[in-house]
Parts: sequence; structure tokens; C-alpha cells
Amino acid sequence: MRAAIYQANTGIDPLLGARALVEAAERAAGAGADMLFSPEMSAVLDRDRARAASSIVTEAEDVALAAMRETAAKYGLWVHLGSLAIRNEAGDDHFANRGYVIDDTGAIRARYDKMHLFDVDLPDGQSIRESAAYRAGRQPLVVDTPWGRLGLAICYDVRFPDLFRALSDAGATIFSIPAAFTRPTGAAHWHILLRARAIEAAAYVVAAAQTGKHADGRETYGHSLVVDPWGAVQLDMEDDVGVKLVELDGAAVLAARSRIPVLEHRRAIAAAEVAR
Repeated sequence: MRAAIYQANTGIDPLLGARALVEAAERAAGAGADMLFSPEMSAVLDRDRARAASSIVTEAEDVALAAMRETAAKYGLWVHLGSLAIRNEAGDDHFANRGYVIDDTGAIRARYDKMHLFDVDLPDGQSIRESAAYRAGRQPLVVDTPWGRLGLAICYDVRFPDLFRALSDAGATIFSIPAAFTRPTGAAHWHILLRARAIEAAAYVVAAAQTGKHADGRETYGHSLVVDPWGAVQLDMEDDVGVKLVELDGAAVLAARSRIPVLEHRRAIAAAEVAR
């Protein structure tokens, strides 16, 4: 697979966000990419919940989703639209942080709702309460692509290895982990966590990220990464906004799993006992 990674500095205007996504897809297609990966909250990134609510619509009304489906079909490009904030059709007070896999005909092949929500008070003074606005997903999800089975996750999910065990048990050879990591946690943990997820499952990790100072005042870490199944970093976009391409080779997965057959050696683990 020739994977295109879009590192974004998304703002608070959904039309501008949709336009930037389309431009990224056009650049990816023009460079010969097979699939584009975009970050978490690809169209709107706004921590002002009241203001953001006015731009969060249902899936059928979302301009970024419609634009990316049309663009994917136009260029014959697969897309993992990392995530969008989506309003529930039933009018639920909580939104979904939902990623989409779109095929080269513009059809939606998979929808994944972020399972682990980030509720925390950070040392830099930020207080983040995702659960106040979003409802957690309940189901791990993989999707078949022409280049292998893709396991889906979003941002904070990366800290929960049981999720990635479930994805690799279901046949995933590539994990996509779009994110909008904060700078402090990114500097401390981002590279380590992504490399660990790749090594544990001998799988590729593709992690498209948000970067820089955003219109809502937050700062994100950037460093979109592609990690190979041996844990080596193939691509690190550092702080740059833009699109970069990298080759993913299915043979590398087979080679890593033959050298250290971790999937074959996995065992069901019971709850730990307390020695007395």
C-alpha cells in the first residue's frame, strides 16, 4: 500500500475543514497514494462545547463526510477519515467521535466510535471531559481492504492494549490510530505507545495526527507516525502540516511474525489471584 498521511491543523469552521480534507485527498491521489489517513476530528476541532455543538450535525448532513466520499470516488482513493463529531440521528444529547473507512467508490465500509474517552485534569491547567459531550463506542472493529485487514482506534484508545489484542485476534495487520494528542502527553508517551502497539502485534501502525496551535486555543503534538511491524519508525512528520507518503509492505508483517510468533503464543489470561 502507498499510504498518504495527512497531518492537520484543524480549526472551528466545518467548511474550511472539509476544504482542507479535499485538498489533502487531491494531493494524495496526485502523488499516487492508494489510501489517505486523516487525524481525529478532521473537520472541526473546538473545545468550546457550546460553539462546537452548532456545527455538529448528523452523518447525512455532514459536509466533510459527503465531500470525502465524493472525492474518494472521483480519484479512486481509499480514505480513513480519522474521526468526525457526529450528532445521533435519534437526537441523543451525546455525540459520537466516529471514524469512517471509505472505499474507492465512495462507499462507507466501516464506522468506528471511539471506545475510551479522555477525562482528565492536566498539569498545564487543561481540563478535558470527553464524556460530557461524547458517548463511548462499545465494539472493536476491523475492516477488509485490498492491502490487508485494518483495525480501527482513535487517540486515547492507544493506551489500552486489550483493544489491539482484540483487533489483531480478528486478523488486523494494520492499525490506524488517528489522534489529537496534547503536547505534554505527546512528548511523554506518543512514540512509545505507538511503537509498543506495533511490536506487540507485529503489525503496522498508521497514526495521523493534529499539530500546532489551533483556533480554539489548544495545542496538539503532531508527529504523525508510521511504525513498521518490527517497531521501527518509517515516518515522523514532526510539526509539519501536510501530506506525506510511505510504503506499507505486507511481507514485513509476515517476516516479523515469523521471527517472533507472538500471536501464536498468546494464551487466554484469567483474572490474577492475590497471594496470601
